[in-house]
Amino acid sequence: MMKTWVVANQKGGVGKTTTVVSLAALLASRGKRVLVVDTDPHGSLSAYFGVNPDESPRSVYSLFQGADVNLHTLLQDTHVEGVSLLPATTALASLDRQLGAQKGKGMVLARALATLNHELDYVLIDCPPTLGILMVNALAAADYLVIPVQTEFLALNGLDRMKRTLAMIEHSRGGALPHLIVPTLFDKRTRASRQTLEILQARYGAALWELVIPIDTQLRDASRNGDPLPLVAPTARGSLAYSALLDTLLEAQNLPKPPYTAGAPTTEINAHV
Repeated sequence: MMKTWVVANQKGGVGKTTTVVSLAALLASRGKRVLVVDTDPHGSLSAYFGVNPDESPRSVYSLFQGADVNLHTLLQDTHVEGVSLLPATTALASLDRQLGAQKGKGMVLARALATLNHELDYVLIDCPPTLGILMVNALAAADYLVIPVQTEFLALNGLDRMKRTLAMIEHSRGGALPHLIVPTLFDKRTRASRQTLEILQARYGAALWELVIPIDTQLRDASRNGDPLPLVAPTARGSLAYSALLDTLLEAQNLPKPPYTAGAPTTEINAHV
């Protein structure tokens, strides 16, 4: 049974795309069939795999155009064996203005991904850092939510917003969405990073991953080269941390997915955008 993991936070620069790429590569290295989905108009995930979001005729945007679209025609192979991509396009930035609160538009992605249920093991969705129809679609499709949060004080506000969004989504779904808060970009040398981690531990308890994703310049270098770090440097600090995170997520993957009410999320969430 295919599992869908969503990586989201209402703040940019916290490591969402790096988390998606690293987890996807690790899953593929373990023999899993993986699809990564880019729902961010900036297209960082797409660019990571060599797809220009300004020039991509096949993208997740096509799913929202009203006509029945065969999802298979939108998928692209990547240079990572076992990982395929549903890319973004900059046109996604106009979706909220185009669609507004149209009924049923909060479930477009979930319905499309359901057609791949027996062809994939995992879908990992990279979200934009803003609340809108794209994040709503991702969360409506989720079996599990990963919330990366940078260990610096300003990132705490984005996490608070994300937790409020999660509460609204859970209300629409009619049950809890299993999730894990993941401290990222942790630098043990800085007081600010250590203090932020202490605040996270005090506030979020069991919802917070017990380990951290450390600052690792090799992650940045791998991103620049378009290579997932766990594949090119499996013993790097960042690679080992993401491998440990994957083990944690795999242990939690059998939690049941709560029921949802088709079409409900868009209208409710848009009232708060």
